[in-house]
This record gives sequence, C-alpha cells and structure tokens, in this order.
Amino acid sequence: MAKDVLCEVNSCRFWDSGNKCAASSIYIVSHTEAKTSKETDCKTFEHKA
Repeated sequence: MAKDVLCEVNSCRFWDSGNKCAASSIYIVSHTEAKTSKETDCKTFEHKA
C-alpha cells in the first residue's frame, strides 16, 4: 500500500501541506475499463468549506 498519496486538489478538505492527501482511505472508480488516469474519478474528494 502506498505510504504517501500525493494530491494537488487544494479545494479538497483532505488536501494537506506538501500536496499530501490526509484521508484515512482513498476510493477511486472508473466508469469504463480505464486505460488512462483521465478515465478515473476520486470519490474520496470532499469540497473544503
């Protein structure tokens, strides 16, 4: 399992300094048989209030 999950989405409430994801778990889905990262979505995202 990855020790560091990097994220550049600073509008997410789990975004942390150093572009790290501070979520306790990550959930990613695809709507087709993904062949590129553009074909996936991070369902862990929550908008930062």
